[in-house]
Amino acid sequence: QVQLVESGGGLVQAGGSLRLSCAASGRTFSVYAMGWFRQVPGKEREFVAAITWSGSGSNTAYADSVKGRFTISRDNAKNTVYLQMNSLKSEDTAVYYCALRSFWAPNPTLQDEYAYWGQGTQVTVSS
Repeated sequence: QVQLVESGGGLVQAGGSLRLSCAASGRTFSVYAMGWFRQVPGKEREFVAAITWSGSGSNTAYADSVKGRFTISRDNAKNTVYLQMNSLKSEDTAVYYCALRSFWAPNPTLQDEYAYWGQGTQVTVSS
């Protein structure tokens, strides 16, 4: 089993920054991708960013709405993935979820392929 614990959410003014963290524990030796998704009440959960890795290196992917503002990164030694969010907008307000995929697949944006999820952390951007 894998456990994911998110932290770093909160209230910030528009234009500000936040950094989310996702610490993984348990059976983390077979990790091929970790991603961030977000959900607003009444809407479907959507892809935000993901980082994938294999023997040839790592790659990142972003939703168009956050490109150039958000950066995903990882610290292997700490089994932790980060989401640095800059230039935040009111439309970024959501519950942000960390997720882990334990197999390789070409498209990191498909949430159905992520078997493990964190509990979510609220991000609120005031305008």
